[in-house]
Amino acid sequence: MPVEEFDVVVAGGGPAGSTLAALVAMQGHRVLLLEKEVFPRYQIGESLLPSTVHGVCRMLGVTEELAEAGFPIKRGGTFRWGARPEPWTFSFAVSPKMTGPTSFAYQVERARFDEILLRNARRKGVEVREGRAVTGVIEGDERVTGLRYTDPDGAEREVYARFVVDASGNKSRLYNSVGGTRNYSEFFRSLALFGYFENGKRLPAPYSGNILSVAFDSGWFWYIPLSDTMTSVGAVVRREDADKIQGDREQALKALIAECPLISEYLADARRITTGRYGELRVRKDYSYHQTSFWRPGMILVGDAACFVDPVFSSGVHLATYSALLAARSINSVLADDLDEKTALTEFEARYRREYGVFYEFLVSFYEMNVNEESYFWQAKKVTNNKRTELESFVELIGGVSSGEAALAASGRIAERSAEFAAAVDQMASSDDGNMVPMFKSHVVKQVMQEGGQVQMKAVLGADAEPELPIFPGGLVVSPDGMKWLPYRPA
Repeated sequence: MPVEEFDVVVAGGGPAGSTLAALVAMQGHRVLLLEKEVFPRYQIGESLLPSTVHGVCRMLGVTEELAEAGFPIKRGGTFRWGARPEPWTFSFAVSPKMTGPTSFAYQVERARFDEILLRNARRKGVEVREGRAVTGVIEGDERVTGLRYTDPDGAEREVYARFVVDASGNKSRLYNSVGGTRNYSEFFRSLALFGYFENGKRLPAPYSGNILSVAFDSGWFWYIPLSDTMTSVGAVVRREDADKIQGDREQALKALIAECPLISEYLADARRITTGRYGELRVRKDYSYHQTSFWRPGMILVGDAACFVDPVFSSGVHLATYSALLAARSINSVLADDLDEKTALTEFEARYRREYGVFYEFLVSFYEMNVNEESYFWQAKKVTNNKRTELESFVELIGGVSSGEAALAASGRIAERSAEFAAAVDQMASSDDGNMVPMFKSHVVKQVMQEGGQVQMKAVLGADAEPELPIFPGGLVVSPDGMKWLPYRPA
């Protein structure tokens, strides 16, 4: 076989892989994407955020296709969480009376959504090969230079590229090739048991498309409307319950539903789907982790290959597509000879690590506000009540110096911000008009929305967007078209 060479070869055709491949191909570079499955295929992670829909997807050119797909509109999230006995709603709009054209996202069947992104990558010039299982990396001259993979007929192949991107998810077999270690959170190691139901109850309009997240003694439930009649329902429980849910999954899910009155109410007239793509009861490890290195010369980790955080905030597809955008900017900058590899990829890793850290801190604060003194699940999730090792790991994750003092400071900050967020929830839920201003002013919400808002603004306004400042001292800024990095030059 002749030697195949590309500018970039991507392992994995999910949202991270297809996004990065398309954004690099749109700059005129030769990109090969290798995907083990043949699309459409099943995947979990069905709740999107506005920055994905109106930011990254707009840059990819699939906004209209998503709008025509008929996915349920998600205007925020509804929670039975914290001290309030009644559910409360976080809206992407400042208030119900001030909704904007980008103050919504979608709930998606990932089989359809992922196929839209993959087919779009092909239209943008990416060579997409499905049914190809990547088996390893090729190394030479102290950098990764290509990938090995098998064809559908079992034949082994090799392909060479300037950059190799691992976008193969949390089950990646390649991430170790970058070096470093995968650090798992001691506290956020949960298991999810989930299935799909027909004719479940819906929230009242205009929030009928919201994700509903409900805390109960043994953990929490997600309840995601995927169509007028189909709902994704999952219970997140502690890993010590593995034997219970891995045994008779049907009985285990029924028992967990019975523990949670609100979910029981919503499923009272529903039936579980037992055939086809959605007929299986599945179990997934929801272990939060991060890799100590996100890149090495010639190779980059994006999406879940680099890090994963508890799914309560629907952050999975956001982090996948956001990291893909960051990495695409770095690759485009290097291939255009605008920046050296180390400078470009240092910016990628610093920004992705920061965004992951922001969601991780929000997660810690969010779990902290759910008070249930008699529940082992919830007491075990209170980081500020436990040893400092988790907080030291968090401080190190976001670029600080890991020490007992730093962990103690982080503990105080998290407790303070969790209390601030809980107060904002109470103020918002008690108001007559559902005004979101107190929520948007809370520190953890501002942090989570900051970078996603920048991506949306850049995608919507393009070169007319206000010039941004570097996130880090001596760092880079985004080019006017959003596709590359530029050195920062003050006016």
